[in-house]
Amino acid sequence: MSFPKNLPRLNVDGPLIVGAGLAGLSAALAAAGEGAKVLVLAASPLGEGCSSAWAQGGMAVAMAPDDSPALHAADTVAAGAGLVDAAMAALLAEEGPKAVRRLAALGAPFDRDADGRFLQALEAAHSRPRVAKVGGDGAGKAIMAAVIAVARANPAIEIWEGADVRALLQDKAGRVRGALVARNGTLTEVVAPATLLATGGLGGLYAVTTNPAEVRGAGLALAAMAGAAIVDPEFVQFHPTAIDVGRDPAPLATEALRGEGATLVDAAGVPFMLRYDVHGDLAARDIVARAIHHEIADGSGAFLDARAAVGAHFPVAFPYVFAACMDAGVDPRTQPIPVAPAVHYHMGGIQTDAHGQTTVAGLFAAGECASTGVHGANRLASNSLLEAAVFGTRAGRAAAAAVDPHTPPLPATPMPHLPAEALQTLRRAMSRDAGVVRDHTGLTRLLAEIAAMQRAYGPATELIAARLVVSAALDRRESRGGHFRQDHPGSLTAEHTVISLYAPNFESFAVAAG
Repeated sequence: MSFPKNLPRLNVDGPLIVGAGLAGLSAALAAAGEGAKVLVLAASPLGEGCSSAWAQGGMAVAMAPDDSPALHAADTVAAGAGLVDAAMAALLAEEGPKAVRRLAALGAPFDRDADGRFLQALEAAHSRPRVAKVGGDGAGKAIMAAVIAVARANPAIEIWEGADVRALLQDKAGRVRGALVARNGTLTEVVAPATLLATGGLGGLYAVTTNPAEVRGAGLALAAMAGAAIVDPEFVQFHPTAIDVGRDPAPLATEALRGEGATLVDAAGVPFMLRYDVHGDLAARDIVARAIHHEIADGSGAFLDARAAVGAHFPVAFPYVFAACMDAGVDPRTQPIPVAPAVHYHMGGIQTDAHGQTTVAGLFAAGECASTGVHGANRLASNSLLEAAVFGTRAGRAAAAAVDPHTPPLPATPMPHLPAEALQTLRRAMSRDAGVVRDHTGLTRLLAEIAAMQRAYGPATELIAARLVVSAALDRRESRGGHFRQDHPGSLTAEHTVISLYAPNFESFAVAAG
């Protein structure tokens, strides 16, 4: 697609929000609540193409009598393998109950008991049952349906579906002034007082993922090319129990199944997790993912046996998992579910403060594309929807308060996307060399392949995002959380990776401990 040099320009009075998952719409509702007019850009129809709608587990929140935000924060810090910002984890846990009640008030039908109390389930690495659910395993879809309905009905929120952001606009001082947006075959400069990225993760860069195919690290690449600091991009979380039936994306068998007592077994039906960790099937996700990876690589196979724990209750207790299994010819009431690790969440992202402000003036970020410091090297189960709601709201309020400097944006060049065939090549290479287990040889080979693709196709958003992950993974010569180096299995002093790009062609960048 070619575009004219003299582009149409639209000036908006309030925040420009890129992304319409839970973080983006939470930000939009918060900004509208502050009296701002908001423009939301969604690459796909609302409710499609965002990981929020696919989340099964629920929202981790301390609301039970024997629980507390302090305990929730402590579990979050422990899971993050030394890289969680304790103050940010405490903020997340403290504001969590309010966020869940706010979503319930919008119409999200959380599961409750006869007295109206939120039902909460146990998931791995939580010291208490604290995951608020919807319909057993339908939290994301139900929460998003409620939030979408409220956002559509809000007259202060305008939504453009089918909008593809191709670059961020900046003035001569480097302040972000909006975005270059492709829509209906036309490229438009949308100029705004503040721009908020809520574009999700990067699972679509991998051949095996539980994320929508559209989620390919666009926000990460856009922010990096605008000069924003990127933190810990090497930390990719692999969900241990994707349903291994050859589907793309892979359907997910929620961690709540193991919370209910389901057991990981090999092809002979022998449980194996206690060989890897004293917490067994409820060990942290990175440990379980590597254990399953090892069992599969060893030829033993890996299956989730929920026959005794759930059995005949499957259709009601976990309807989405049940439907996915039955569609693939597996009856989880009578058969163990074949499972394998799949990319599920990106812990790294665009560096922000507690209000979503990035290191670049005028640019905010929230949700999975942001790095608030709450996930560290290994996200605690069901903290992702909570983070999207809590920090999306905070970022939306901050973006609404941004003062328009009225500076003219400089011309920007649209970033390309990879052709379909090249994207599939990249996805296979990322799963091969930047997957559950990594080493110097594979990462070096992968980096060279990405560089060659960039020479062929230009600085495509997918290549920029992939290169951030791979470069940081190569530089981190240790194993920590979701990042496991087979050639460096031990852990060193806990340090963050901080990357800032200094050249638009991404031929040079800096990696520093912080």
